[in-house]
Amino acid sequence: MAITRIGPNNSTNISGINLTSQVTGTLPTGNGGTGATSFSPGKVLQVVHAHTATQATSNSTTYADTGLTATITPSATSSKILVLIDQSVGKQGADTWGNIRVYRDSTEIGGAIGGRSIGYTGGSGNNYVGTGFSNSFLDTPSSTSALVYKTQFNNNQASGTVRVQVDSGQSYICLMEIAG
Repeated sequence: MAITRIGPNNSTNISGINLTSQVTGTLPTGNGGTGATSFSPGKVLQVVHAHTATQATSNSTTYADTGLTATITPSATSSKILVLIDQSVGKQGADTWGNIRVYRDSTEIGGAIGGRSIGYTGGSGNNYVGTGFSNSFLDTPSSTSALVYKTQFNNNQASGTVRVQVDSGQSYICLMEIAG
């Protein structure tokens, strides 16, 4: 939108303009305005970051929340959400491995599942393997509602123990709204 000066003095000398009464339109915040009404594609509009260090364990093939979660409310339906995850994961004993799934609300958007599982070493020894899950996803939710992103995990063989946030290790999630 064009910026228009209004008022009795329309000279080219612009010093002393009262932005609240002599200018119409939307001014960028850097120039004293209230903010832009549109953004170029690809710009980061907001960032939400969360972490947890609360250990959770699994001896089951049933998926459970890891405790790693963050909520973001996109400003436009055309926005994309870049999801960055760094999850602490480990397994102890038996011939098993952990699977991690990433969700937006109730929709699975990615993760490490069969064939891309983490922590598999084979054998039935009581060895402890610490590893991690680190990944990024570009999600297109087409929404301006609050969106909850989280991870879930399981114990693929229901033997041994799979842990997340191993020994209170930190896990992180970062959500970035990208203008579409």
